[in-house]
Amino acid sequence: MSPSNARRVVGLLALALPALMIGNANPVLAQAKKSDSVVKATAKAAKPDANGNQAVTITLDIAKSWHTYAHPVGNEDLANAETTVLINAKVKPENVKIEYPAGKVVVDSMLGNYKVYQDKVTIKATVKRAKGDSSPLEISIKVQACNEVKKQCYLPATIKVTVP
Repeated sequence: MSPSNARRVVGLLALALPALMIGNANPVLAQAKKSDSVVKATAKAAKPDANGNQAVTITLDIAKSWHTYAHPVGNEDLANAETTVLINAKVKPENVKIEYPAGKVVVDSMLGNYKVYQDKVTIKATVKRAKGDSSPLEISIKVQACNEVKKQCYLPATIKVTVP
């Protein structure tokens, strides 16, 4: 084989190999489970009061033996995994106050102490609606679920619910 033909073959292989690797990676990525497969969320909202304040109750139902990380998680290394709630509407609310429960402390000699939510968790919020806005509230709950028994964590997920 001439040197120019060898360069062409090497060049084609250099282009084809990454494509083959990416093509083979898709089934592996498709198999990765997300945290919303073991965490479900529901929400209820009261009618806004005369001042436009609306009480919202968000309930997380976490599968047995699984947990999500509390807010605050109490461990700087796990801050990106903590449960976070965002509430919005068609017209941006004037103010949103989220009250997260404390969470259960986990003592971990390697990672350090941190807090988790297990089973059923209730998160309360007060939304000061923009004047005249009665659009549905859009609630996004970011969670990361892990299982100590199985020693595994699922990919983070954002669960979205809407309430009137």
